Amino acid sequence: MRSQKKGIPMELEFPTQKKLHLVVGDITSLAVDAIVNAANETLLGGGGVDGAIHRAAGPELLAECRLLGGCETGEAKSTRGYKLPARYVIHTVGPIWCGGSWGEADRLRSCYESCFKEALRLQCDSIAFPAISTGAYGYPLKEACKIALTAAFQICCQKELLYPKEIYLVCFNSQALDAYNEVLDEGLEVPLA
Repeated sequence: MRSQKKGIPMELEFPTQKKLHLVVGDITSLAVDAIVNAANETLLGGGGVDGAIHRAAGPELLAECRLLGGCETGEAKSTRGYKLPARYVIHTVGPIWCGGSWGEADRLRSCYESCFKEALRLQCDSIAFPAISTGAYGYPLKEACKIALTAAFQICCQKELLYPKEIYLVCFNSQALDAYNEVLDEGLEVPLA
């Protein structure tokens, strides 16, 4: 199920014919059905991944985001991709890390669940996620990677063909990839729906 060579992105294949890819790179360059934007509540752009997506998509993205009325933490809303290779951008607002006792894990899980529901609604075969909340929002990388992997595994283990068949977890650097690999090496307990 797991194959990796040093310096080569990892791909996990599941008996359900679904694939999970761990890659280091620029999420704005991926030709997938949808990329996920780790947005702020206004959806009007910001720093990090959010700013990069807005810059790459062009001003039409901001214009459409203005019509959405913002987004609550843990929820997701979608727009067209405009100048991006992705057809859609699914915007989600991750939690700000406040030490871990303010429901951050539940809200981060909700981000992934909301994005997958939106991908299902949009009939996306492929979706790419950044490491939500691990930048300016300060979520500890390894803990965030565990939540992302668990959510992805739950989808990949479902036999239903309605969910995306290919999931990309896009790492902004090799440190993030190392965190995902460390979580995989330790093993995951995946509650199946």
